[in-house]
Order: sequence, then C-alpha cells, then structure tokens
Amino acid sequence: MTTVKHCIDQKAKTIFSVQSTSSTLDALKMMRDSRVRSILVIDDGRLVGIVSQGDCAIKVLLPNDDPRTTSIRKIMTPNPLTVRPDNTLEECMGIMMQKHIRHLPVMDDNKVVGVVSIGDIVKNIIELQGHQIKYLETYIKGHGA
Repeated sequence: MTTVKHCIDQKAKTIFSVQSTSSTLDALKMMRDSRVRSILVIDDGRLVGIVSQGDCAIKVLLPNDDPRTTSIRKIMTPNPLTVRPDNTLEECMGIMMQKHIRHLPVMDDNKVVGVVSIGDIVKNIIELQGHQIKYLETYIKGHGA
C-alpha cells in the first residue's frame, strides 16, 4: 500500500492550525473557510493538540458555552497520535479504526509536514483498485486487444 509521504505529496501543502489560546470561534471559522473538518493546535512551532468540528459542537455549542470565549486549550485533544511519512496508509487506517479517529498529523524530525485523513485513505484505495482493474482487464484481454 501507499505511504503517507506519497499521500501528502499529492495534497496542498497548507497546514491549518490555531494556537491553544485561540477561541473556538476562530477555529470554527478557519475550518469553514478552509473546508476542513479538523485543524492542528500548534504553539511556538510545537504540535500540542488537534481539534475537530465535532469537538467544537459537542464540547462548546451543545452545552451552550460561548465559542468566542472558550479557548481551544479547553476542548482540544492534547498530544495527538501522529504518524511519519514512511508509515503506510494501511497502518494509518489501523490506527484510525482502533482509536476511532479520522485525522492523523504527520511528523518528520519533530516538525508537522501534513495531515492524513480517512478520506485520503479511501481516495487512495479507490485509486489503487482502479489501477488493479485496468491491469487485470489488460491481462485478460491481452495486450493486443
């Protein structure tokens, strides 16, 4: 299966993040404007957490807390699980399924280099299956057909 590096190389290089002191409202606006479902929490160049739309909804909006004054520090998942560029997407899927998460930050030399999502993995599987189908069709029909 494909590696995380191959996957993130095909994506935009932008890493969406906020600081832990940012408000939930700021995080929600960034997710909306960037059309992503989670963002990283980075303080002084160091990954300290991850926050998702679900975190914002369940931990802030449902209890009727004010998203303008609720800091990300209060709702983020601290010290998120991470993967390396040389991990396979199969390994990522295993982690995601076991831990019930949808996003994994990608770290290389203690630096965030991307994020891999369950959507990225599904897209890769579909792409790989398409290549396998074409190969099998060619094999069955013969190269001259």
